[in-house]
Amino acid sequence: MTDAPLLARIADALERLAPPPPAAPDFAGARLFRHEPASGAFVPAGDFPLGLDLLVGIERQKDRFVENLRRFAVGLPCNHVLLWGVRGTGKSSLTKAAFVAVADDFPALKLIEVDRDEVAALPPLFDLLRARDERFVVLCDDLSFEDGAAAAKALKSALEGGVSGPPENVLFVATSNRRHLMPRDHVERQGAIAAAENAEEEMSVSDRFGLWIGFPPMDQDTYLAVVRGYADRFGLAAPDLDRRALQWSQLRGARSGRVAWQFVRDLAGELGVKLPA
Repeated sequence: MTDAPLLARIADALERLAPPPPAAPDFAGARLFRHEPASGAFVPAGDFPLGLDLLVGIERQKDRFVENLRRFAVGLPCNHVLLWGVRGTGKSSLTKAAFVAVADDFPALKLIEVDRDEVAALPPLFDLLRARDERFVVLCDDLSFEDGAAAAKALKSALEGGVSGPPENVLFVATSNRRHLMPRDHVERQGAIAAAENAEEEMSVSDRFGLWIGFPPMDQDTYLAVVRGYADRFGLAAPDLDRRALQWSQLRGARSGRVAWQFVRDLAGELGVKLPA
């Protein structure tokens, strides 16, 4: 005969030993978050400090990205976005600055940044977000598939959503230095046959991004316009501004929005002017 009280005590003991269910995420206290898959936590972050108007030389990219983001914010059809091109040209900055600008009009809009090494955690993350009332921009910066097709399959699964379909309240944005997200030493590391198979898988993920926005190298005139824009905004006066900015870019071996910002920070430090972090 079954000892009902004994079974009840065993059940109570097992319940006490079991870890508590994870708390529902709280997105009320911030607009930007970083996801930590190991703990399931969403760590709040402050708003991105640079305004959208400070991103000079990428007007076409700004217009196209903001248009797509606003469509998403109001529930209209839109596309997942791949921002690709030369490093330091403002891909990640555009995503965050545009988000903050649009979120001012849409309080339910949230941004969650995920690490590129945690792509395998995207399917369960998307399933969690699907049940929420908020609308989420999920950003993966500097995405590439260094470990082959496994990460590509996980991302494709997240974007397709399985039998439930893709979550209507999630917009995925990735930045990459490469248009097709593949590492440059693809063939050397994997061998020709394996590389060809993985390349097909990875390129099929690229096709899931309906909107590709390219960022070409920055010419000298645009670079100087970026420097002058920052200098005007923050009141940094230097009679030889252009010459010093060009010397800075020559030392770095590149012209980009990132290099311009680094020069302006150095100039601001010299002049004793505080800038956004």
